[in-house]
This record gives sequence, C-alpha cells and structure tokens, in this order.
Amino acid sequence: MLLAPISVQAGEGTRERAGNPVLPGWYADPEATIFGKQYWIFPTTSARYEEQTGFDAFSSPDLVHWTRHARVLSTGSVAWARKAMWAPSVVEKGGKYYFFFSANDIQNDGELGGIGVAVADHPQGPYRDLLGKPLVGKFHNGAQPIDQFVFRDDDGAWYLIYGGWKHANIARLKDDFTGIEPMDDGTSFKEITPAPEYVEGPVMFKREGRYYFMWSEGGWGGPDYSVAYAIGDRPTGPFRRIGKVLQQDPRIATGAGHHSVVRAPDDGSWYIVYHRRPLGDSDRNHRVTSIERMYFDAQGRILPVKLTHEGVPAHPLR
Repeated sequence: MLLAPISVQAGEGTRERAGNPVLPGWYADPEATIFGKQYWIFPTTSARYEEQTGFDAFSSPDLVHWTRHARVLSTGSVAWARKAMWAPSVVEKGGKYYFFFSANDIQNDGELGGIGVAVADHPQGPYRDLLGKPLVGKFHNGAQPIDQFVFRDDDGAWYLIYGGWKHANIARLKDDFTGIEPMDDGTSFKEITPAPEYVEGPVMFKREGRYYFMWSEGGWGGPDYSVAYAIGDRPTGPFRRIGKVLQQDPRIATGAGHHSVVRAPDDGSWYIVYHRRPLGDSDRNHRVTSIERMYFDAQGRILPVKLTHEGVPAHPLR
C-alpha cells in the first residue's frame, strides 16, 4: 500500500512533504533506519496489549512516499510470545536482518517474556524466532526487560541497551546475537541509568567522537511524555542528563516521545522519528508516528525539536 504525501508552499515553489503523522493509523515507538537505498520505519502497532500481537513495517525512498509491509513479525512466529509485542529495533549483519522486540510485559522473573530476537533474509521479512526463547528474560539492576535498542560501535562491537521501570542497562551481544557476553570488566549487564527522570525508550548514536544517549521521560499514556538526552565518552557512560529536546506542543500534539533517529548519508541531515497523540485525544493507545528535523548547535548539543503538521521535505537516498 503506497501512502499519499502532501504538498506545502515553500518560498517560490511547492515542496512535497510527508505531513505528520507520516503513517496512517495508530503506530508508536518507531524504529527508523536505512537499509540500502530505502528508509525504514518499524513501529509498534498501538493497541490494547491483548491485540498487540504483530508488527507492520514501512519503507520509503525519500521520507515522503511510504509503502506498508503487513505483519512482518507476529506471535505466530514466536512460540513464547502471547501479547504486548512492542518497541522494535532492527539491524543488518552479514546479509541477514535481525528484529529485536519486547513481548508479554513481564512483571517479575517468574513470568515468561522479555526481549526476543527474530531473523529474516529481507528487511520486510518474514521474520522467524532466532532462539525459541527470550534473549533477556530476567530483571537485572531493576530494569524491566523492554524497550531494547541495538547499537554498533566503531570497533564492531554490538550492544543491547534497554530498560523500563526507571533503570537502563547496556550489555554486549555475542557476534551471532544468540546471547550476551561479558564486557572487558566482566560485567554482563551494566547499569547506565543517566538520571532519576529516566523512564524507558533508550536510543544511542555516535557523533563527532561522542556518544549521545537519549530516552523517554514521563508516563507514556499521558500528555507529558517527552525525550531527554545526555552525552558521554564511552557507550557504557558515565552519562549526565543535559535536558529535554522533544515534548508536547499544545498547538500541535501531546505525548511526544519514544523515538529513534536517522542520519541521511549524503549531507548528514539528522531526523527524529517519534510518536505523539492528537490534540484532544486521551486514549492511551491513540498514538501516531511523525518525523521532524533534528539540529545541533556549535557545541554539539541537540536543539529543541519543533513539532509540525507539515513534516519533513523529500530527501531521496542516492
């Protein structure tokens, strides 16, 4: 299914923009990435936990024209997952695509669920369970095993960064993504919670030699959901909170949070992909995916993100 863009007057001509929300329907926790010459968004299907049993994916050559790929992964391919599948993180390695996800919303170590990983030959799937069990199925350092983000450092090391319940962990992944291996100090699950305000939704990227750690604050079902960040010299921290960069705008939308970022390889433009709630809508599952530009100042700090209805202009991948 091809989704229709909008046109917006800009200067002397008309510039085509995606418009926000960029995807039709209720989608949250968007993971944005680039595979080849396509942008991809892998979102959570925003519904009641009992109905949240699979994922759609969306691809685009230019951030404006999006194609939907239905049910790329579902509980039918993951025997241990029953409900509440959310927060995808998808990476490519060795010609395979690995889809990390949360499932079952476990509340203690006695329940089955946590963070899983599936694999496919193509970004659009179909994905199949890699392990037949959760990759992380227990609580470590107080962190609920949810909201995973997979980060590859310049030295080739892969890290799993995750955590709810106001705790964030980092763990080094085995090269084949089948488990966790100890870091140089012997730690398997290292807590890197950056601030008391941390809640969930961690994201990490590297820019000009420094590590940016971003996360969501506030309650995901309310209007004050937001995104803050910190900067460190290593992926394992320490990190110190700098401030918020994404939050509600009473003129545009509320509940702006649980995001990802993507950088265009040609000119280095940065984009933040996030979910928000339409004005006047208090249903916690009514979340929509949007995209804005993300800018940095001369010192490398992230500037506050402006919420828009127009979204971003087309940026084809070449």
